[in-house]
Amino acid sequence: MKHIPVLLDAVMWAAGDVRDARVLDATFGAGGYSRAFLNAGAIVTAFDRDPTVANDAKQIADEFGSRFRFIQKNFSSMAELNEKFDVIVFDLGISSMQIDEPSRGFSFRTDAPLDMRMSIDGPTVSDMFNVWTVDDLTKILRDFGDVRPARAIAAAIKNKMPKTTFELKDLIHNPRDIAPVFQALRIALNDEMGEVTRALAVVPDLLNVGGRCICVTFHSVEDRIVKNTFRELSTVAGDVRMPIIEKPRFELIKPQTPTKAELEKNPRARSAHMRGVIKLC
Repeated sequence: MKHIPVLLDAVMWAAGDVRDARVLDATFGAGGYSRAFLNAGAIVTAFDRDPTVANDAKQIADEFGSRFRFIQKNFSSMAELNEKFDVIVFDLGISSMQIDEPSRGFSFRTDAPLDMRMSIDGPTVSDMFNVWTVDDLTKILRDFGDVRPARAIAAAIKNKMPKTTFELKDLIHNPRDIAPVFQALRIALNDEMGEVTRALAVVPDLLNVGGRCICVTFHSVEDRIVKNTFRELSTVAGDVRMPIIEKPRFELIKPQTPTKAELEKNPRARSAHMRGVIKLC
């Protein structure tokens, strides 16, 4: 399936006028957001830990020249940047290209090695089965997949030690649990929630006043992290008994979900939410 940027219209609406703006695309993927911002006149820095997107990044660099810069690192590495941005955008979760490439082991529709690495470095999911205990796996499946028979599936994994996607799928008796199990293992292997938490922590320091941070989420846990972080940023902290009324540093942008028309074009957008904040001071 061709990669379609999810909630692109909503993201561009939330970003506002980006002519000559400095944009940080934290999750480059196939470059859909980066290209849209560049076409609108922005200067874009993009992050992605997946080396397989290098060709897409090169094509955009060849087209837009010095207005585009690509950094092949985890997006939490933005903490190392000593510069300011007008827009920081995250498209969290997994990309269509990763799902649709059988050798990556993200999908249970094709038999392939149980890999699931976003960076193609470090241990695979099947490697981690030698490290994770039944308790570890149970917690992973419950926290990141809301899998009800988590302990039973965890015990089956430790007993059989599956090496391929079909071997793992065959251990899961209820078909409704298959996708959540694969999702949970992927999230845990790639420390996706840790990445989100670390990156959002440095967003206030990287944004110019008037700048906007926009996040598109797909999973309830990552959406909760984003929602709670943005709520904290937009709330005045302090003692309510104090007579001095402070203004919040951030203002919430109205959340958006996919329209019916977008869902008809891209069913994978069905669980997406867009949330954002504007830095006021």
